[in-house]
Amino acid sequence: MVSPPGSNPEKAATGAHPRFRLFRTTAFKLSLVYLAVFTVFAGFLILYIASNTAQLVSFQIREALDLELKALADQYRIGGIRQLTQTIERRSRRPGASLYLVTNAEGQAIVGNVESLPPSVLANPDARVRPVPYSRFGDQDDPSEHLALVRVFQLKGGYTALVGRDMGERERFVAIIQRSLMLTAALMVALGLASWLFVSRRVLQRIDSVADTSRQIMAGDLSGRLEVTGTGDEFDRLAVSLNTMLSRIERLMTGLKEVSDNIAHDLKTPLTRMRSRVETALAQSGSETEYRDALQATIEDSDQLIRTFNALLMIARVEAGSSMAEFGPVDVAELIRDVCELYEPLAEEAGIGFSLDAGGSVIITGNRELLSQAVANLLDNAIKYCLQLETEAHIDVAIRNDREHVTISVADNGPGIAEADRERVTERFVRLEESRSKPGAGLGLSLVTAVVELHGGGLELSDNQPGLKASLIIPVDGEADGK
Repeated sequence: MVSPPGSNPEKAATGAHPRFRLFRTTAFKLSLVYLAVFTVFAGFLILYIASNTAQLVSFQIREALDLELKALADQYRIGGIRQLTQTIERRSRRPGASLYLVTNAEGQAIVGNVESLPPSVLANPDARVRPVPYSRFGDQDDPSEHLALVRVFQLKGGYTALVGRDMGERERFVAIIQRSLMLTAALMVALGLASWLFVSRRVLQRIDSVADTSRQIMAGDLSGRLEVTGTGDEFDRLAVSLNTMLSRIERLMTGLKEVSDNIAHDLKTPLTRMRSRVETALAQSGSETEYRDALQATIEDSDQLIRTFNALLMIARVEAGSSMAEFGPVDVAELIRDVCELYEPLAEEAGIGFSLDAGGSVIITGNRELLSQAVANLLDNAIKYCLQLETEAHIDVAIRNDREHVTISVADNGPGIAEADRERVTERFVRLEESRSKPGAGLGLSLVTAVVELHGGGLELSDNQPGLKASLIIPVDGEADGK
């Protein structure tokens, strides 16, 4: 979608006002969800505890009433109404939540600490435990403000007795639980907001750091990297992965620049030579043989250019894993023998010693044509540099199998490659000969590297003392990138 003229997509994405950005973050939304979940959970837990505790208190009150009734029944059985009233009078004077009342047949109070009750309570002495409002003697509060669990039972002679326990303790406990709930909820909200503010600010700082680095890279500075704080958290792990990717991109961009410079140099020379040769042939009145020679030289230069482009295309296909040939079982020993049969006569003609140690059959999963091309490039390089020697030159080809990897080595006693140049020599158009007067485009080892990496292996360049030893290390189990 195209943004309207004058709009700022980055500003629209981050919010018009920076102070409101915290409310648009994922951390804020997650904090709200977590806060709601934990608040509901805490509320449910506290209510559950309060409800069960209230039930426990009620159960304990009922048990206390049963014990009181049993004790009073014993007193009544021993001494009758007189003993009962004396016992209740003593207990009524004690401070506490216990309630007592004894009335006669006319409903007049004889003894007890209860001043008023609803008339229906004493009128139905069924001994059930029930909550009733009441007021004590000398209590100026509204009777409806006090609640008790009571039992009313009928005595002989028309007397009625009431035993109860004030529920104020339970109500105070429930009030404490409710205050705790409110306090806990307020504390959770405050802590949740503080956590959200801390997390959001920290996340925004990391996001802003990523945005700043991205703008730096978009401005052309490919050396920018994401901040790694060293905490080992998910942001650090992401930053390390992205920094690795950015380093790879930087190397690729640098390599692309070098490739562009080198390809411009390598292609400019033959094109200029071709143009000069054609202009010279047109400007002079030469014989048919001279014209043929000029055309033949032009064709040779054209072929060199075509080979260069073909090599580039092959490297691109191999690196993309889209080679036309399919992977299948390949006998490495047989493949090396076939390639060496082609290059051994060339080496002998140039006076270069040639030896092959292929060993037994080694089967891997790979692309025979690409592997043959890779080994051929190594042999071609070895022969080319051995021709520069004034002493006796020799090339040794060997295969080693350690059950997990098969190693194809091509060793020579030529000038070799300095250790500092062994890594960059595998890049495209890199040639150690600065004058670039010798044939070649600097793509041979690039193709070898691409082929061996396609097969899940690697190219190792080492010192042959003297000379160079190039080794293709390929997994035997065929864990390659090609399919």
